[in-house]
Amino acid sequence: MSMIGEYLRVTAAELARAVDDPDWAADLVERIREAEDDAEPAPSDARHFSTYKAWDLLRFLLARAGFPVDVVHGEEPFAEDDDWGYGPPKYLPPSRVRLAAQALRATPYDRLTSGLDPAELTAAEVYPVMWDQPGAVEWGRHWYDALTRFLSAAASADDALLVWLD
Repeated sequence: MSMIGEYLRVTAAELARAVDDPDWAADLVERIREAEDDAEPAPSDARHFSTYKAWDLLRFLLARAGFPVDVVHGEEPFAEDDDWGYGPPKYLPPSRVRLAAQALRATPYDRLTSGLDPAELTAAEVYPVMWDQPGAVEWGRHWYDALTRFLSAAASADDALLVWLD
């Protein structure tokens, strides 16, 4: 089984309802995910987004760079008793989404990986463990760039994000 980083853009009203009713939020996630599965919208147009298995690489790189927002796990718990896969979901309010989007745009992937020895990823047991393969670190660029576009669109719309590992 794989661990996948997941995101859902929500309006302020949807966030308030999600916090009050996590079961409603889980149903919303499924409805939007199903609707977008066939359409496969670009990250800037999507409401649901996944960083696939790259979530832990991104977590490691962003933490290494002192990133100001936890975009991988979220920051605010809202369904502490609910397990959406690998633990409860969290959210980022619109102000944190804006800060994250700004910081992502200002931090190119090359800066995150500058001076990185893939052995550091292996030693830290960064998921998925494959860092001794050629080009493994470069594999994360696509997911980082797509996450940057997704968060930028969410910030432009003043949306919040639900964040979880599935």
